[in-house]
Amino acid sequence: MIPETLEYIDNQLLLIDQTRLPAEVVTFRCDSVEHVHDAIYRLVVRGAPAIGIAAAYGVCLAERGCRNAYLAAMDYLATSRPTAVNLFWALDRMRARLEGCASDHELHDALVHEAITIHNEDREMCRSIGIQGASLLRNCHCFLTHCNAGGLATSTRGTALAPIYQLYEEGKKVEVFADETRPLLQGARLTAWELSQAGVPVTVLTDSMAGGLMRSGKIDAVIVGADRIARNGDVANKIGTYPLAVLAHYHRIPFYVAAPTSTFDVSLETGDAIPIEERNREEVAYQGERLVVPVAANVMNPAFDVTPANLITGIITEKGSLRAPIQSIESEFVSVMD
Repeated sequence: MIPETLEYIDNQLLLIDQTRLPAEVVTFRCDSVEHVHDAIYRLVVRGAPAIGIAAAYGVCLAERGCRNAYLAAMDYLATSRPTAVNLFWALDRMRARLEGCASDHELHDALVHEAITIHNEDREMCRSIGIQGASLLRNCHCFLTHCNAGGLATSTRGTALAPIYQLYEEGKKVEVFADETRPLLQGARLTAWELSQAGVPVTVLTDSMAGGLMRSGKIDAVIVGADRIARNGDVANKIGTYPLAVLAHYHRIPFYVAAPTSTFDVSLETGDAIPIEERNREEVAYQGERLVVPVAANVMNPAFDVTPANLITGIITEKGSLRAPIQSIESEFVSVMD
């Protein structure tokens, strides 16, 4: 399996630098709040659950024992990326732990303990999603996925890839087709790398090939992760997820989302209210150092799109699965969220 995505050792946060994969496995060391903010913004660490864990540890790197420094760190880290709700969920957990600590002398240890708890809960979440999803997908053999929702996006096994790892370890025959995921190629660079490390057969395709592959009849199910899920079941995920869902619907292929319950944002009625991060021009205009878009041409670079709930077959969480038709996360899923 792949090495740990992130580790907190001797008051340093150690991250696999995902901007350097697959060519080299390099550790990025963070010993300040600013380093963690930079790592999240530059996608050194990415994936909604992993961002939340990194931010929690990032708070611990503020000036030790200084309540105002910890609060400032939370506010600053919240500006790193706007779409993944797990970031704000983790920071809210850290804020609540801070407010519940009466002694400033105990602040650092209390915050580190909370961050470790969030990290450990994520490990268990990945395991549970794997088991929940495997029971649902047991008759599927060929999967199509988009972006990276595996171990690199979480603490261990991932969300969308967790059921695939589970089935593979049970001895089931599985095969994964990974969209390259333009413009930063998280599918080609990251998903293909970690599946290869685990021995799972994987084939990379350009994003534009997905429709033709579905038409061939080879794909049994599409499974993706999520960065935020609105109350009505609309899902924000990496740009390109929405057209994939439309194609799956047309070809009558089940389309599943795998995400922890911490990705639910019941404060937002629909996906239209989810803030969509707009990233810089250079990510589209350049391939490495080579300019591929004329300087005079405009560029669009939203990091995410929103898939309506009516295109989603089911949402797999660590506490159970919600099947279509999805009417309201808050009302239909309250029993498993208790």
